[in-house]
Amino acid sequence: MDIIANYGTWLILVAALFGFFMAWGIGANDVANAMGTSVGTRSLTIKQAILIAMVFEFAGAYLAGGEVTSTIKNGIIDSNAFSDQPDLLVFGMIASLLAAGTWLLLASFYGWPVSTTHSIIGAIIGFALVSLGSDAVHWGKVGGVVGSWIITPALSGVLAYFTFISVQRLIFNAENPLAAAKKYVPVYIFLTVMVICLVTLKKGLKHVGLEMDDLQSWGLSIVLSLIAAILCGFYIKRKEYNPSHDKDMSYSNVEKVFGILMVVTACAMAFAHGSNDVANAIGPLSAVVSIVQSSGEIAAKSSIAWWILPLGGIGIVIGLASLGHKVMATVGTGITHLTPSRGFAAQLATAATVVIASGTGLPISTTQTLVGAVMGVGLARGIAALNLNVLRNIVVSWVVTLPAGAVLAIIFFYIIQWSFS
Repeated sequence: MDIIANYGTWLILVAALFGFFMAWGIGANDVANAMGTSVGTRSLTIKQAILIAMVFEFAGAYLAGGEVTSTIKNGIIDSNAFSDQPDLLVFGMIASLLAAGTWLLLASFYGWPVSTTHSIIGAIIGFALVSLGSDAVHWGKVGGVVGSWIITPALSGVLAYFTFISVQRLIFNAENPLAAAKKYVPVYIFLTVMVICLVTLKKGLKHVGLEMDDLQSWGLSIVLSLIAAILCGFYIKRKEYNPSHDKDMSYSNVEKVFGILMVVTACAMAFAHGSNDVANAIGPLSAVVSIVQSSGEIAAKSSIAWWILPLGGIGIVIGLASLGHKVMATVGTGITHLTPSRGFAAQLATAATVVIASGTGLPISTTQTLVGAVMGVGLARGIAALNLNVLRNIVVSWVVTLPAGAVLAIIFFYIIQWSFS
């Protein structure tokens, strides 16, 4: 208690610095995953992807990032166990932010798409083990995280596989592929906008007081999707296509149609991602601020200070702009060769998996969801279409993320505890 009373301002400043560092890591790694398929398919240049992500990620983080957040990420540890020693929880949350941010920095430098959620969870587990012991950890939650390494990419991979197969049969195998694209792409636009709306309404906007039941969410999503499908269908039919382009590259005009869809998807996914994953940085930070301002009292929920959401949003934007291109290259071109139609199948499968997960409570990583979807698209063309060396490195980085976060958090926890004690 004396440490919190004497060093409260310093603890908040240090937590804010490391929270910004963690948000920077999210931008460098996770946001690059969301935009990687758009860049890999050449629907967007890297500069365009960064500009879109800067606008929509920040908007999602600031407008829908949350006014209330759980102080302990995902309930992975028992916060009540720290009621007699709140300073340990403060040190642990600060160490967790630094540990997760450090691991994301390393992974982003090497172009590994890892899970920011699993990074912070591993870090929180690490400091809890050395501060209070294994009883403070909810191991059932940890088991769900480990299980998601298999379930998440498998689910999104299957959805992406069948989505791309349907595109092949309905459009590319038709007698006139361009006419078929004009006919069926509005249907795919309807499906895409609907799942993106569901992601945003169910997981994003609830934090700004826009609570909707399932009927309202589905109703609004269907209406918005119909409007988007009609408008995009009208635009696609009016757009001019040059038949000579197909001589240079087969289905060039068809891929241009899907390129329009990729841009729409990229904007919406960036907003939804910003509204959800900024919590990985601001959750532990808001916990520290809440505990310090309440003189050591640990609350189950805490109001977020006005400056925390902008801090997280700015950190995400800077991370993407400075180091995001490396993970973009891995996801967009390293796993398999992507075209706009393949990238669309991966994006739609990713969004659909997020909707399914949010409805069932399945622990999920956006990173693993997208990588699984890209794998599924590659498998639709045969195992030879996948770069197995890149996939091996990605899977190893997933497995290492949890223990890496834990080990780094233990080291930083002892250093921070010694510094303030």
